[in-house]
Amino acid sequence: MEQFASGWKRNYYGKGNVIAYRLNRDRVTADEQTPVFGASVKMLLYGDAFWPTYTKGDNTGLIATDSMKNFIQRETLNFTGPDLEQYCHFLATKFLGLYPQVEGLQICATEIPHAALQPGGAAFAPAGPECFTARLEMNRAGTVEIASGIQGFRLLRLGGSAFHGFVRDEYTTLSDIKNRPLRMGLDLEWSYTDTDAAFSGGKIPTKVRGMVHQVFEGFESGSIQEVIYQIGTKMLAEIPVIAEVHLEAENRTWDTVVERGEELGIYTEARPPYGCLGLRLRR
Repeated sequence: MEQFASGWKRNYYGKGNVIAYRLNRDRVTADEQTPVFGASVKMLLYGDAFWPTYTKGDNTGLIATDSMKNFIQRETLNFTGPDLEQYCHFLATKFLGLYPQVEGLQICATEIPHAALQPGGAAFAPAGPECFTARLEMNRAGTVEIASGIQGFRLLRLGGSAFHGFVRDEYTTLSDIKNRPLRMGLDLEWSYTDTDAAFSGGKIPTKVRGMVHQVFEGFESGSIQEVIYQIGTKMLAEIPVIAEVHLEAENRTWDTVVERGEELGIYTEARPPYGCLGLRLRR
């Protein structure tokens, strides 16, 4: 179910998974940005003008979702920036200017990353798995909320992760572990102290990505909860314009087949059940 920063909505509708790639085929870009800009976009509209569609099947004021798809894809040609936050703002501002019956809208964009096979080359391959995200809500009064994020971290540490001292009862089968290989997934999203601070040209999300890698590698942890707490507190301490951060982690540690002490092991993909861990920190 969708949620809006401006509050509960009686009705909303829109178009999701709208894919657009902007290719600078001559590889001429500003500020060393990548010539491949790709995004999956979800646009949701709300307003009383659309209520008759629900109650009477009256589509007089309705903007077709196919038209929304065409708008997103065609207007991507006119967007020259490198970052998703500005992209969402660009689309939202122009859409509200075109359709007065729209009271407000929310746009979510997820990066579809590609990396050059050679620096400055013309050949690319899909990158990731982590990718940048942005979410913006705007109404007639202006920007209600803007948030940035990174989804899809898949992190593996060969050792230096422990998990022990937890509750033991008749349901407990897990042994205390002092030094395990740890594989975890992580998604995170953050909001800003001021909406203008979100438009960093991708510098803040890039800095956050580096922090996640640095923290995961940099200390021996007693739990995944400790890992995400260290990431969140570092973000708040080192990036003053971040107001709140929300982190969600998954324990995807591989199942052990056989180990030779702590020097060598054979592992396989984890079973379907996985641990979920969440944390919100505010300034």
